[in-house]
Amino acid sequence: MATIENTRPFRIEIPQADLDDLHERLARTRLPRPAVGDDWTYGTPNHYLADMVQRWKDFDWRAVEERLNAFPGFLTEIDGQTVHYLHVRSPEENATPLLLVHSYPGTVYDFVDMIGPLTDPVAHGGKAEDAFHVVVPSTPGYGFSTPLADNGWTMARVARTYDALMRDLGYDSYGEHGSDGGALVGRELGLLEPEGYLGSHVLQAFSFPSGDPAEFESLTPRDHAALEHLQWFQDVGGYNAINASRPQTVGVGISDSPVGLLAWNELFNSFGNGTALMTPDQILAEVTLEWLTNTGATAGRYHYEEAHAGAEPRVNHSRMGVAIFADDFKSIRTFADRDNDNIVHWVEHPTGGHYASLEVPDAVTEDIRTFFRPVR
Repeated sequence: MATIENTRPFRIEIPQADLDDLHERLARTRLPRPAVGDDWTYGTPNHYLADMVQRWKDFDWRAVEERLNAFPGFLTEIDGQTVHYLHVRSPEENATPLLLVHSYPGTVYDFVDMIGPLTDPVAHGGKAEDAFHVVVPSTPGYGFSTPLADNGWTMARVARTYDALMRDLGYDSYGEHGSDGGALVGRELGLLEPEGYLGSHVLQAFSFPSGDPAEFESLTPRDHAALEHLQWFQDVGGYNAINASRPQTVGVGISDSPVGLLAWNELFNSFGNGTALMTPDQILAEVTLEWLTNTGATAGRYHYEEAHAGAEPRVNHSRMGVAIFADDFKSIRTFADRDNDNIVHWVEHPTGGHYASLEVPDAVTEDIRTFFRPVR
């Protein structure tokens, strides 16, 4: 049983000196010599960074602080690890407890546009029976869940930590929603199968070909297009290999240069392929929070821990729902069903990408409601 102690209220109050330091570093920005064409072919281009630096100089971090502090925040210690979380109870007493787990690279800011509609649907044009009590943790190593107390933070360990958190908050039954890292935590919770678990609603089912030729016999033309998209993602997603092998080395640069951190987080722009719907201010909110907490390096260590965990393949038998957004990772049902034998909800949305909670929050909110209605 996890040991939970020293829970206390927490407000985000970044010292002005830290903001002054950020602005001084931005003023001294030195960009690399541009690649020919200065487009996204070789990675984050100078023209994008120059524009974002100008926006960053005028960016109102205090407004982000105020928005996040509008939700009750807390710090607690779980088995010696500091864990930060938002806990917003619904005005509807019979609301369903829901764990919201953020992305990589991401923070609790992922869900600022969804917390209100989820907790108080009536105030947002919805129905009382669709209400949730919401818990939004900062994954250990991200945001204010720092410093990391030790090594070995895999997604399975995060799942165990979050289950302990939900039990400590008095919830003997709950569900989970997540994207990216949050989707992986959802699957791990499904494998853990804690008592009263209502299921995982995820934006990606990260299931890949096993090498068995028979797996390809039932693939549709759409599935083959998804495989091509996966190949593109592997071609541009070099951060996976670096984080999985030498995260501390790249961590030096992204911890010392705010613009280096911004460039490293090119996933917010879907690697510049023109499909991302995130606004510059949304990107700057996420990157500024990461910068001010100096968590670029620790966030990347999950890739390393997962790559060296030696976990054996397992089938998830818990209830699962998958919402696929048009410009995100293309989950393939054949592979997903192989790894998760209780997928009861599979929906493809016409717009939105990897950060759908910020790009199309209403669509994500409604999909969550639909998935959990049968078990409320």
